[in-house]
Amino acid sequence: MAILLSPQAWLGAGLIFILRVCDMSLDTLRVLVVMRGKKWLAWILGFFQSGIFVVAITSVLSNMDNPLNVIGYASGFATGNVVGMFIEEKLAIGLVHMRIVSPRLGSAIAENLRQKGFAITEIPARGKDGMVSMLYCSVIRKDMSKVQKLIEEIDADAFITAEDVRIARRGFWRA
Repeated sequence: MAILLSPQAWLGAGLIFILRVCDMSLDTLRVLVVMRGKKWLAWILGFFQSGIFVVAITSVLSNMDNPLNVIGYASGFATGNVVGMFIEEKLAIGLVHMRIVSPRLGSAIAENLRQKGFAITEIPARGKDGMVSMLYCSVIRKDMSKVQKLIEEIDADAFITAEDVRIARRGFWRA
């Protein structure tokens, strides 16, 4: 029990926590860039992530008499996932394909987005309650919230979905 009160025990566990937060943040980012097809960035993130992991796990396994190390490792893992997601959200790497369904104001939404420089494809469709406009808009992820606000200004009831996409061949992307 005396080991739990020593500054070295807390310092070691704190270091393991920090290493694990860094490791898992890089791991989360690496998985997301792999999904977006960014090979070199995935390689670089994987290199540093695995190096940090080796140092962290070695620190835990070489000091198993300190239960704080296991707590630091586990809490660093959990925290690192959230930190990685937060960083990725702020970086907003990649592209999204937005699908907008509007029962009455589809043409107005499309015209407004076109005036703002976004490419829109309009398709008439039949919904549960009759005819609707189905709009397709592919945008840089950093622009997604801006586009969503522009849509909501015209039709607060529009149904909007978004999914990550990878470019297969050409097209218009707002610079």
